[in-house]
Amino acid sequence: MSRIHEALKRAEQERAAQGAGGSESSIFAPIRDSMPPRPATVPGMAALSEAANLDTLLARCHQAKWTPDAKTMLFFSQKEEHGAEEFRTLRSRLYQMREKRPLKKILVTSSLPKEGKSFVAANLAQALVRQQGRRALLIDADLRAPRLHLALGAPSIPGVSEYLLGENDEFSVIQCGAMEHLFFIPSGRVVPNAAELVSNGRLKYLLEKVEPWFDWIVVDSPPSVPVSDASLLASACDGVLLVVRSSKTPFDAAIKMREQFNQDQLLGVVLNGIGAENGGYPRYYGSYSNYGRKNGRLAEQR
Repeated sequence: MSRIHEALKRAEQERAAQGAGGSESSIFAPIRDSMPPRPATVPGMAALSEAANLDTLLARCHQAKWTPDAKTMLFFSQKEEHGAEEFRTLRSRLYQMREKRPLKKILVTSSLPKEGKSFVAANLAQALVRQQGRRALLIDADLRAPRLHLALGAPSIPGVSEYLLGENDEFSVIQCGAMEHLFFIPSGRVVPNAAELVSNGRLKYLLEKVEPWFDWIVVDSPPSVPVSDASLLASACDGVLLVVRSSKTPFDAAIKMREQFNQDQLLGVVLNGIGAENGGYPRYYGSYSNYGRKNGRLAEQR
């Protein structure tokens, strides 16, 4: 039985046990025994000192004015939103994995649209920079239906498209805004030849160029079943988080998504949208972590 099926089955059992006490939430299910042990790595900031490196980065990137959407960006409000703690749990799981394998560049994808991948990518990046001194880059690599600039209230251009077309360099597409140590590359303008741009090799080069400046890079990709972009992007990243939506993602679509990636690329499954109608609270299950929002708001996200 696949890990995705196990996660879906576990969530549905929990919903039945909760009765009217469930919540809109998500479950992160690590895919165990799916990757050979690799030497541990400790991410560094190249030869520059931390202070000098950050000053240089800030001086070279675009200083943007962000107006984040409070409904989806959980860490921007003064009063921390429901579900933020569960993203910290996901962050901890990733750090545990990084002790056993090189892990910095994370691709977040789903099988179909509107399953929550952009919500997961954005809030994971926010959780990562809440740790003191940690720096994260969030990249919207969905060149077909970009959403992250709307959630952040950030400029949409220049971005990935302009870089892949050779119109901008890496620093001119990086933004910094309202949250310290969080940086963002939007998707840029929508282009008709997205798959060809993604496969031209420049995106991998972009990630290699910016990697020394960040502790983590989180890449939001298009859904993996309708188009080929996600599997192309995964080859430039260290691991893949799969997002499926409870009671919505067809089982066949989830399995097909899983088959798009090599076994050693998979980090785990985020099961999203559990018990939205009941307005409860998320829970944590040993090897699982749930996270979500009250009043079904998470269900409305990508």
